Amino acid sequence: MDPYEVLGVRQGASEEEIKAAYKELVKKYHPDKYQNNPLSDLAEEKLQEVNEAYDMLMGKNQGNSGYRNNGSSYGRANSSAEFNQVRRNIDMGNLQGAEEILNRSQNRNAEWMFLSGMLSYRKGWYDDAVNKIQQAVNMDPYNPEYQQALNQMMNVGRSYQNTAYGRGFNSTEDAFCKALQCYCCLDMCTPDC
Repeated sequence: MDPYEVLGVRQGASEEEIKAAYKELVKKYHPDKYQNNPLSDLAEEKLQEVNEAYDMLMGKNQGNSGYRNNGSSYGRANSSAEFNQVRRNIDMGNLQGAEEILNRSQNRNAEWMFLSGMLSYRKGWYDDAVNKIQQAVNMDPYNPEYQQALNQMMNVGRSYQNTAYGRGFNSTEDAFCKALQCYCCLDMCTPDC
């Protein structure tokens, strides 16, 4: 496997080019895009190839055998078996199973925090999700998966805020309007199960 070919970059590409190509491919093959899709296994395999190619190139560029930051790694390919199971459970909607594994885990690293945040997001606990994913980004600031998830959540929140306030639902005195805003936000942010 030629890692440059897998990522679609030229031999000797800069670190920025490699990271940009990697981010695009992670978006393209992300498991959330293939839920309940017959191509989900193929997308997962492709994402694993992309992660391995990225690790190889970043390790090569940094003069070590594999790119790791603070003991965490990117994507599913290098996750522990328990975290891969958490990801599968979240993807399949088995939130209780995912939560049980996270609660038993002794490894409370950035990936644990990220997965805990994604679990909260799937449960509709938006604030908790944002806080946990922000903490995962703080623990592992170079992880594009964590950063992408945080950016998407923040964009959804800003989009709702701009829409709501632009239509006059910003009364600071009307408790009914405040409750309606919270309900609408939860409804918009909670993925269909």
